[in-house]
Amino acid sequence: MLSDRSYMREEPSHSSASMLTWLICALIAGFFVQNIFGIYLHQPIFFTAAALSSYHLAHGWVWTLFTYPLLHESVWHLLGSLLFIFYFGRDLQPVLGEKRLAWLALTASAVGGLFWFATNFAHGGEVIGASGIGMAFLTAFACLWPNRPITFLLFFVLPVTIRPKWLVWVLGGIDVIGFLFNEIPGQLHSDGIAHSVHLGGLLTGWLYFRYVHDRGWGGSRVAIELPKWMRKSRSSAVAQPAFQVNVNSPTDMRAEVDRILDKINSHGFGALTTEEKRVLDNARDLLTRR
Repeated sequence: MLSDRSYMREEPSHSSASMLTWLICALIAGFFVQNIFGIYLHQPIFFTAAALSSYHLAHGWVWTLFTYPLLHESVWHLLGSLLFIFYFGRDLQPVLGEKRLAWLALTASAVGGLFWFATNFAHGGEVIGASGIGMAFLTAFACLWPNRPITFLLFFVLPVTIRPKWLVWVLGGIDVIGFLFNEIPGQLHSDGIAHSVHLGGLLTGWLYFRYVHDRGWGGSRVAIELPKWMRKSRSSAVAQPAFQVNVNSPTDMRAEVDRILDKINSHGFGALTTEEKRVLDNARDLLTRR
């Protein structure tokens, strides 16, 4: 039955996700290795090889675009990144699928690193931390569920409830201000935050929703539009689908639903077209009424 499948439930499944687990374990392991070499052996070899710096990237250390999230300045820095990645990643995993979630994390790391490099090329320095990945997860989450209330502990003490779309606006606004007044003038370490990396993650999350999740990999339309919650509501005629499944025929409906479920198993829920999602909704309604 449709309701037996995790991706057909109203609320996303919170079961452990192997890809998300591996990502979290990699970040924790990277922090331990960083401290073993740096503090106990007094040999910051791992930090030097994995941190993203303008000098090393300019000299071809391309791998640092993907390794700098493994390093963190402190336990609190690591914990903040892990909380964002786990909290939003656990709901994204059942909808995006493991492969797309992995690509989203890798792309956010690279785009955030390139944003930082372009901004700080003349200023030098280095950047570490997985906060850009957390920002990408948050943005994708907000695009998918903009009005779902989320509660978190401010300063790990005060509970605060906010809608994801407003959280993106607040954090994004802070990063824009920090980017314009700290990073661009070359004062990266004035607040200790790489705002360009955060903005790169935010952009990656939105681009994923707009060009990958919303239409699949093979979309041909290139016009840039904002998510629904970022646009003013306006009435528009909804185009009728090119074809419709005969819902009065149980055989046709069952065959179409099986095909769509096989597609979800292979490519993830985000690969479905609008018509296919409509068919699943109709099938679920029929099962509910029985």
